Amino acid sequence: MDQLKRQAAARALEEVRDGMQLGLGTGSTAKHFVELLGERVRAGLKIIGVPTSEATRDDAMRCGVPLTTLDEIDHLDITVDGADEIDPALNLIKGGGGALLREKIVAAASDRMIVIADDTKWVPTLGRFPLPVEVIPFGLGATRRAIEKAFAECGVSGQMAVRKTKDGHVFVTDGGHWIVDAQLGRIVDPPGLAKALSTIPGVVEHGLFIGLASSAVLAGGEGIRVIERREPKGD
Repeated sequence: MDQLKRQAAARALEEVRDGMQLGLGTGSTAKHFVELLGERVRAGLKIIGVPTSEATRDDAMRCGVPLTTLDEIDHLDITVDGADEIDPALNLIKGGGGALLREKIVAAASDRMIVIADDTKWVPTLGRFPLPVEVIPFGLGATRRAIEKAFAECGVSGQMAVRKTKDGHVFVTDGGHWIVDAQLGRIVDPPGLAKALSTIPGVVEHGLFIGLASSAVLAGGEGIRVIERREPKGD
């Protein structure tokens, strides 16, 4: 599986050109991309990257990838990131690594978002992977009730749990927030649910990435498959 992730990362790297400004995703597949990008930088490629997490920042610095921020540049040419699930419309569930807020900010600031994954992440309908919802700790009970109401109105339901670390402590994002993971099973209307969750006070962001991915690079036993969005990014 790790080899497949690296193959997808290598295929995405073929889209990178000298002078590009890149968004650098978070997670095991994106880490391969950063490592391969570092090899190209050491060979003379001139790029600059914006990391989507402190972990990616550390990886990029270790690999010699020059970094900047969205305060210092006005747009990104490409963001390359992984996903926990990808559906045929290239809607995504992201946030298994806890970096969904920064990942979405960076993806939205990019001309293109290339999603890299092994082909087990390709699903007919989103929802098998728990949906992460990033929340403010204050008023969590009220926020959870509002989330449950939004789920019901969008025709889904499932157990919710505050994400914990391996040692049993509450997981805290780079932005200082908590994550509630919702086991929904099947999300019948991802755009509708995304819109409903975005209106809830206390919800900082959610893991539904709608209309952001321009293409997906999937690596499997039969090779690499590239799926392009039918509509331009953001439509």
